[in-house]
Parts: sequence; C-alpha cells; structure tokens
Amino acid sequence: MEVFHRILETAIKGGASDVHIKIGTPVIFRINRQLIAIEAPTPSAKWVNDIVEKILPRHVRERLEADREVDFSYYAQGVGRFRTNVFQQKGEFCLSMRYVKTQVPGFEELGLLPIVKKLAESPRGIVLVAGSTGCGKSTTLASMIEHINANFKKHIITLEDPIEYVFEDNQSVIEQREIGLDTQTFAAGLRHIVRQDPDVIMIGEMRDSISFSAAMSAADTGHLVLSTLHTTNASQSISRILDFFKADEREQIRRQLSGTLQAVVCQRMVNTALGGVTPALEILINTPTVRKLLEENRLDKLPAAIETGVEDGMQTFNQALFQLVKDRKVTEKEALSKASNPQALEMNFKGIFLDEGRRILG
Repeated sequence: MEVFHRILETAIKGGASDVHIKIGTPVIFRINRQLIAIEAPTPSAKWVNDIVEKILPRHVRERLEADREVDFSYYAQGVGRFRTNVFQQKGEFCLSMRYVKTQVPGFEELGLLPIVKKLAESPRGIVLVAGSTGCGKSTTLASMIEHINANFKKHIITLEDPIEYVFEDNQSVIEQREIGLDTQTFAAGLRHIVRQDPDVIMIGEMRDSISFSAAMSAADTGHLVLSTLHTTNASQSISRILDFFKADEREQIRRQLSGTLQAVVCQRMVNTALGGVTPALEILINTPTVRKLLEENRLDKLPAAIETGVEDGMQTFNQALFQLVKDRKVTEKEALSKASNPQALEMNFKGIFLDEGRRILG
C-alpha cells in the first residue's frame, strides 16, 4: 500500500486529474488532458489484486463479483479522495482513479459564467449540467451546491454513485447518500427523498425514466433538482430525456418538462493558451420562447432559440468559443477544433455574422 499511496500522492503533486493502473504496463497519469507514463514499479498481477482487495468497500464486493466492474469512492489518509472504477480486461483487474479536490472550486476559479450562479439560486425546477465524460460536470454541480451551502439556509440531499465531493454544513444542512451504502438504488432513494423534507435535491446522474420522473415530480412540488446528463449539446439533452420514455409517454413528459425545466448547461473542456483548461458553455434557459417550442414539439428550433437568446443568458458553443478567443484565453485553432459549426465560427473570426437563428425561428 505504501507504493500505491506514493503513486497517488505524486499524481496530486504533479497536477494529474486521473491515474490509470494496468497489469504489466507503466502507471499512467492524465495531466492537462495528456496521458503520461511515470517512473514507478510496473504493476504485477499480485500487487494489483492486493490493492483491489484492500481498497474495495464491503458494500460493492458482491457487485464486482457479479458485474466485473464497480464504482466507489476511495479516501487515502493524508493523500486525498479518489473516484475509483475497478474493472476487468482480459480477465485481469484495472484501476481508473480520478482525484477529487477536497476544496470545492468556486465559479470564478472554474471559469463558469455568472448565469450559472443565478441558476443555482433558482427556487425550484430542474437544472441539468450536461456534457461528455470527463468534462467537469460533477465539479460544476459541486460548485453550485457549495454556493447554496455558503449563502442560503436550505436542506440539501444528494444521491450519488459514488460520493465525490464531501460537503460540510455551512448555512445549509446537507445529507449525502451513496448508492449501495446508504440506499440500495437510485429508484429506492428517489422514492423516499421527498418525504425527507429537502429544499434542494442533487441526483448524481440522470440514468433512466424512473430518476427523471422522480425529478419532475419533485420539481412540480416546489423543489430545486440539480443533476447531470451525458449529451454533447444543450438542445440534444431534451431528446435524450425523452428517449428515457416509451413512445406513447413522450407527449405527456415533454409537456410536463416544459413546465419544470429551468435550464441546461452543457460543457466542453477547451485547452487554454496558457496550457490549462477552461469550460466552453452552451446554455439553454426555459424562456417563454423555449417553453412554447417544447409544448409544440418543435425541438429542431431549439438551437436557433439558444442562438438568439443572448439577452436571456443563453449562448451556443460557437458563441462561447468566440468569446473565449476574443478574451485571448483560447487560440482560434483550439476553438475551431471544439466548435459545433467550425465553418460558421471561422466566418465569425473574419467578422462575418449570419443571423441564422432569427431566420429559422421566424
């Protein structure tokens, strides 16, 4: 365990976000999104198996045996906390560990816009943080929770798989429940959560129709629900939600969603000119225009509504990337590589702006 903890400690000191351990190959760190092999003893099968045996919590042992992969949170005393995934490849264990900072970063430190803080202060409704794996959704969500905790007297309950950031009560009272340890499933936890008198409910990830139905019911009764979703842009998130449900249920769900959704914040991580990373944010807010598009099932018009909703706090990825380049935080080349529509963004850099959104909505 001493070597293992030294590896984790070196990862934190070196600014690594992830540690990958695989039998017979060098230990790999991810630093500034690049994979780097480090100088350390090559993991043997016995060593990896011993590590798994020692760090695996009791409540997930049966699940690993049955599913051959499992998520949990590992805390190394004096080192730090890691979101850990143990899985098998070619019949052998591998570990993928993401370092979770103890101090929850603030909005400014993360490069988030003021509108995200405003959304965290919403009295009710559903706010979704969307994006691909590794784009910082959990950190943004934690920052929103910590903002509420520091400024408002609320009762916050989280359902997570596993718990990542550990919060300490400040102005708010927070209970964090881990799937498998504190409740058997998301469905079981969600079934009882409204009876626990929460003001704010944080669901680690929207995974199915059960979790989203529960979220809408909670939002309908005056709760603020925060969660994450795996999608590549804000407007696609609506279609993804509807895909959770059977075809004959989608009409009713879409209409219900039009009344409960507050916003979708979709993130893409972009390499900065100074060698770090910053999020580019696409933001969909449930304005009267967006609500009408949802009610009338005109989902194809949502991108245009986002593009033309700048005054309401909305923006597309192209608009976000253009601003990052304008602020000299990101190079044009990097922005174009992350753009939804590189051709349109390239025209923007040349001073050409086509008012496509207004034309489409009109």
